[in-house]
Amino acid sequence: MKRASVLILAIAILTLGAVAIVALVNKDKTTEYFTVSAEETVYAPADIASLEVGVRSGIKSTPQEAANESNNKTNDIIEELANLGVEEKDIKTSNYRLSPEYNWTESRGQQLVGYEVTQSLTIKIRDLEKISSVISQTTEKGANQVGNISFTIDDDESLKSEARAAAITKAQNKAKEIAAQSGLKLGRLLNVEEGYSSQIITPSYNKMMDSAAGLESVSAPNIQTGENEVSVSVILTYKVK
Repeated sequence: MKRASVLILAIAILTLGAVAIVALVNKDKTTEYFTVSAEETVYAPADIASLEVGVRSGIKSTPQEAANESNNKTNDIIEELANLGVEEKDIKTSNYRLSPEYNWTESRGQQLVGYEVTQSLTIKIRDLEKISSVISQTTEKGANQVGNISFTIDDDESLKSEARAAAITKAQNKAKEIAAQSGLKLGRLLNVEEGYSSQIITPSYNKMMDSAAGLESVSAPNIQTGENEVSVSVILTYKVK
């Protein structure tokens, strides 16, 4: 019994010693970190515009009549866009809807009064000087819904790179300044995290017209493209000596 008790005590001492060693190793591996963040924004003019134009046929007695009117006007619009230099690849049908229209009265209830087609094209305009002409010319050809204009930058990777470099430099300088003021000693850079955002500054232009109105009287609007902004934020993580 005495030998067994001594053996148990020895095992317990070895176990406690092992735990102490592990705890010591973990403590030695504990590292303190320091993080700093910064953000930079780059501004640039847009070089591509996107515009939606549409045709609303009005209520017709048959689906065929409504579809024919919409299709004829839409084909005229597409032809005019080609005359303005808009390529076929930059014209996309974004909506086509044929729907029955009903009228409800208390005496007769719901009655079918006809059919209507709504058809929309999304147009990418690469020559921004033609925006006003596209709007005025398409309305003259029958478009009675125009809007959802937006401006983008075709290739913003160079802007992102410029903003990223500026943000990293700003964060590095900030880290050195904080370290000098607080007495920290910065070690090597351990990690970099990046965030990205792009804001499109979009002027509002929406025009709804009666399909029976004199579309030839629509004047070309003055559209301002403004600027887009690309922002990059970074978080730098340093080891503290």
